[in-house]
Amino acid sequence: MQLFARAVLTASWLLFVPGANAQNQSASPNISDQKLDAAAAALDRVFNIKQNYDQQMATAAPSDKDRIAGDANNAMKKAVTDQGLSVDEYTSILRVAQNDPGVREKLLQRLPSPAQ
Repeated sequence: MQLFARAVLTASWLLFVPGANAQNQSASPNISDQKLDAAAAALDRVFNIKQNYDQQMATAAPSDKDRIAGDANNAMKKAVTDQGLSVDEYTSILRVAQNDPGVREKLLQRLPSPAQ
């Protein structure tokens, strides 16, 4: 369970930290606008879920932390699959975005602004 959460959060973090090989765009697959829309929506949901559960974990009794972590993991997985993506697809798209500035920009443009 925690492995999925770690993978999703790591992939999310990778999106915002450009890769060292960002100039190597030739190996990047072509990702459809539909998949980018879905990945952006999932990323937004995962980020909000993470914030919510981080707050819960900060105030939780030690005996509740495993349950909360499992709930968070399930909620993040559902946020991805509700957008029609598998967890592997989502992670793959975020990895491509890390290494391809064009894909990264397209994905970031699809994220809602912080005021929304």
